[in-house]
Amino acid sequence: MTEANKTLDLIEQLRAEGKDFCIATVVRTANLTSAKAGAKAVITEDSVIHGFVGGGCVTGAVRKAALEAMNAGRPEMIRIRPKEEVGEDIDADGAPLYKSSCPSGGTVEIFLEPMKTARRIVIYGTSPVAQALVAIAKVAGFVVLHAGVSDPAERIAGADEYLDDVHLDNASLGPGDCIVIATQGKRDRDALRAALASSAPYVSMIGSRRKIAALKNALDEDGAIPAQRLAELRGPAGFDIGAVGPEEIALSIAAEIVAFLRQPDGMRAPASSETER
Repeated sequence: MTEANKTLDLIEQLRAEGKDFCIATVVRTANLTSAKAGAKAVITEDSVIHGFVGGGCVTGAVRKAALEAMNAGRPEMIRIRPKEEVGEDIDADGAPLYKSSCPSGGTVEIFLEPMKTARRIVIYGTSPVAQALVAIAKVAGFVVLHAGVSDPAERIAGADEYLDDVHLDNASLGPGDCIVIATQGKRDRDALRAALASSAPYVSMIGSRRKIAALKNALDEDGAIPAQRLAELRGPAGFDIGAVGPEEIALSIAAEIVAFLRQPDGMRAPASSETER
């Protein structure tokens, strides 16, 4: 099997497993280079390069840039030149520049294409906000899990998966997944406990500040959830955009989720919304 076929097979395998990775493709070379246009490799989350896009003079730059592209979720073209030709970090056409110490003096342009698995959002409850959020999340490309509704007649149409119970033990939530609690008094405490016990970094709840504070205090007294995790709860959910009505409230929550996933460093502390739900 050729190296190219191995790379293509690995791409299919990673997609089937739901793993994040980045495809690196050589699109142009100048002067003497070991890899030519069309060469392809896959960079996995553990920084390993599978395939061939050049020798040791370029792999360090490819590895670094690929991980940055995966974190940002944006494709990018990079240019690797001999170190004596690199005076700035960005080339005249806007391409990021990386230094190569190869004696051959070649230049390589590589297109990086991050492939991220679809993020999941768990929505508890059947409130009008929950219904609107399911629709918005689907349009935004999320996989939607509707949780805590045992009666099929109450399930919100359009969700990708339905979880009868509030527990999320079998959902295998990860660092890119989110939870929104819109239960409106129906098993609020159970849903909040299950959500905070999960590994989802973003958990928010729709409700008044007083109600959310009371639920947090109850869980704190029970000792069911660590204090640090309780402090991470976002409530009332969503940005303060002056939202009126379920659709606009759902939009404000979706905006907060996107900001959280795209700007992790600036969004880890719970936001202070002025609007009570």
